[in-house]
Amino acid sequence: MANHKSALKRIRSSETKRLRNRYQHKTARNAMKKLKEMNKKDAEKFLPEVVSMIDKLAKRNIIHDNKASNLKSKLVKHVAAL
Repeated sequence: MANHKSALKRIRSSETKRLRNRYQHKTARNAMKKLKEMNKKDAEKFLPEVVSMIDKLAKRNIIHDNKASNLKSKLVKHVAAL
């Protein structure tokens, strides 16, 4: 167990950040699943929101930039094919 005050604080802050990142990542994944089940009209309206979520994950280093690009590309292709 940590002995220094700063180490204890780091443990607390790390756990808070981990939970926040996990929540945001899970929310984005659920939004992507929801988008794939929509019809074309609704999907076109919802796509910018999902893309924004993915961009925020990449900006905060929750996912890699290339993974974000791949996800966005797949979603845009999916919506276009509907």
